[in-house]
Amino acid sequence: MDELLDVVVIGGGQAGLACGYFLKRAGLRFAILDGEEKPGGAWLHAWDSLRLFSPAQWSSLPGWPMPASPDGYPDRDAVIDYLVRYEARYALNVERPVEVEAVNRDGAGFSIATSAGTRRARFVVSATGTWRHPFRPNYPDQALFAGRQIHSAHYRTPSAFAGQRVLVVGGGNSGAQILAELSLVADVTWVTATPPAFLPDDVDGRVLFERATARWRAAQEGRTIDLPIGGFGDVVMVPPVREARERGVLHAVAPFVRFTEDGVVWPDGTRSTVDAVIWCTGFRPALSHLAPLGVVGADGRVATSGSRSIDEPGLWLVGYGDWTGAASATLIGVMRTARSTVAEIAAALA
Repeated sequence: MDELLDVVVIGGGQAGLACGYFLKRAGLRFAILDGEEKPGGAWLHAWDSLRLFSPAQWSSLPGWPMPASPDGYPDRDAVIDYLVRYEARYALNVERPVEVEAVNRDGAGFSIATSAGTRRARFVVSATGTWRHPFRPNYPDQALFAGRQIHSAHYRTPSAFAGQRVLVVGGGNSGAQILAELSLVADVTWVTATPPAFLPDDVDGRVLFERATARWRAAQEGRTIDLPIGGFGDVVMVPPVREARERGVLHAVAPFVRFTEDGVVWPDGTRSTVDAVIWCTGFRPALSHLAPLGVVGADGRVATSGSRSIDEPGLWLVGYGDWTGAASATLIGVMRTARSTVAEIAAALA
């Protein structure tokens, strides 16, 4: 535990594994610390029927393609299985369960306080993602509501809501997929701040990644390009969502204005009785472990140049969103960011 490592990677999900792949190729001394009980990262907590919106070959980490799925789009369990086998394939030796409590500056390196003791490293890569920091908007009288409220981070199966009146709040892919399956067993209303943006049926994550890559290359070369509108926040028409559209349930309403004890009030004053609300309202970076470094801004992010912290140059952040690398929160997109991050670390060590 007293060994001074080259790098400690915090987080053993897809971003941490991608970094581990390149760190091992670079011959660096590193440890990956993961708070989960087993491999799989945030995918362990996704709802049972979740589908990727990219084919397997466009959802792969560096070095080894994800095996193809029979119906095109891998489900949650296929992703977890892939991550389990990926970790074993490259013998990345992730230490778990290890909760990282705080990262502190320690001379020329860092001291990392964990549930398993203190680790020391010259550099740190934070790859904890966002799952542990779900975001819920605040509504007037929300505390009065006696029904059930959960975030999509804790939603598992529609059977728990069978026969109930449910609001699904949020217009992204999670909202659309959860609405699609809930509408088969419950009375569901889809609430979105703006009308949901649906991509054409032939546009999936593969196309979106190609567009993100083209924009990234153009930015690197100091030019702009004109591409079709559409991004990772838009709804991809995976099979369950297309089926919901065919049933006529894929439509949304504007937000309610406040809660009541047994429901909500809409802008026109109409009241609805509601049993449950599922918040599909996204996440924020899970960065509490970096608080001692004083680098987390009021917006919950760390100022970076690429993926490297500007204020703490011994720290890199991978996989939190475009601010840490274009498409870096996706399975395929994190490869580019992990590779460039490890190249920077290797150069710094040299």
